[in-house]
Amino acid sequence: MTRASPWWARDVYADRKPFLKGRAAIAAATRRFFAAEGFAEVETAALQLSGGNETHLSAFATELIGSGGERSRLYLHTSPEFSCKKLLAAGEERIFTLARVFRNRERSALHHPEFTMLEWYRADAPTLRLMEDCAGLLASAARAAGATDFAWMGRVCDPFEEPQIISVCDAFATHASIDLESLLDDRDGLARAAARDGIRVVEDDGWSDLFSKIMSEKIEPMLGRERPTILTDYPVSEAALARANAADPRFADRFELYVCGVELANGFAELTDAAEQRRRFEAQMQEKRRIYGEIYPIDEDFLAALAEMPPACGVALGFDRLAMLATGAERIEQVLWTPVAERGTAL
Repeated sequence: MTRASPWWARDVYADRKPFLKGRAAIAAATRRFFAAEGFAEVETAALQLSGGNETHLSAFATELIGSGGERSRLYLHTSPEFSCKKLLAAGEERIFTLARVFRNRERSALHHPEFTMLEWYRADAPTLRLMEDCAGLLASAARAAGATDFAWMGRVCDPFEEPQIISVCDAFATHASIDLESLLDDRDGLARAAARDGIRVVEDDGWSDLFSKIMSEKIEPMLGRERPTILTDYPVSEAALARANAADPRFADRFELYVCGVELANGFAELTDAAEQRRRFEAQMQEKRRIYGEIYPIDEDFLAALAEMPPACGVALGFDRLAMLATGAERIEQVLWTPVAERGTAL
């Protein structure tokens, strides 16, 4: 049996080098972008008390051993979000970070167990301002990589075009012929609609499971073609840390950025009601226990910080995916300087 070449083999590395040079140029351009906007670059601790409290986030657990031998469970952060919000509570108003983050159960052409998350926050700013940031970052990345368009899986998108903005309900109607608004509290109705669209439905599927299946199979592949798409107004059940819309609390002030059918960024107006945040976390952990048989603790320090945090909006953007699309890479390992080793795989 021929052994797979490691990522550091000279021929493998030479094939990846153009993508890595593009990545470096995009990182430098990203820092210039935020410097021009008056942002401070921050660094957040990777070790946290909680692995996060969203149902489908799986963290890497580790153990802290004190000088006296005492032991306590810690987690590698799945996002720098909790730390960034604590910095907002401390008085920061514009911050960004290029953070190394870690997620278990995730490895594919677009997923990696260790990756780079670009997160930024604006205090006292509307979500529309962060949508403008997203458009600006796409153009900045394209210029840095020398790209005239972004491409992936045969889909092409012009990063210099103004993004299309469409609501989740409109996207469901357009791409799946589903009246989502009428089915917000109707699991069985959504299951029937999904089955009509040829989506496999199982008895254990909850409303959120069905929503995710329809999104991934019918909606997402159609987004971000020719020009970027910003999907807005998610059902509040699908936005664990976002503020509910003041005009219609069934929906959240959350948006996602899509390019070439790829989800690039997730942004929202931050929830600052600690009691409501606790209720949502507890509900998410009940669902996590049902599906995965495990839960993560709630970071009480984070909930305390919410009471001191100003109104703010934030965005998390998959930096490696941005580098992929801008450089023409086909899978995420091509834009990672040192991919995580996995037995039996080759680059």
